[in-house]
Amino acid sequence: MLTIKRLDLQDARLLMEGACAKAREIGVPMCIAVVDESGNLVAFERMNGGKITSVTIAQDKAYTAAAAKKATHEYNEKCVPGSLVFGIHTSMGGRLCVVGGGLPVTVDDQVVGGIGLSSGTPQQDMECAQAGIDHFLRTRAGV
Repeated sequence: MLTIKRLDLQDARLLMEGACAKAREIGVPMCIAVVDESGNLVAFERMNGGKITSVTIAQDKAYTAAAAKKATHEYNEKCVPGSLVFGIHTSMGGRLCVVGGGLPVTVDDQVVGGIGLSSGTPQQDMECAQAGIDHFLRTRAGV
């Protein structure tokens, strides 16, 4: 029997709180998605001004990060013509996202979910996703 650690709604809110704070700091309204370890949506927010197209992209980034247990930008680095990984972004009905901005959320060396952001540049999306994770981990640790 498996014991599975999973993000709950309170955890998702902490992740989103940290990501939103960073997005406000850099002046880029984001779409933010948090999924559980299976890639199922736990929470979503489209900040005022977040791009309409980013609603789906943020969710796909979070899904990819959780399900693959890897950051989306890591796929991007490998998903180039000639690479054995090239084309993976077309699998799962196009659901796997190789654009930076999706990060797995890890607790005690176990992936418990994923966070995905979209509306900025990939670098801005990545920074806000990391800020969400940092806030979540600090809060969990009581810092």
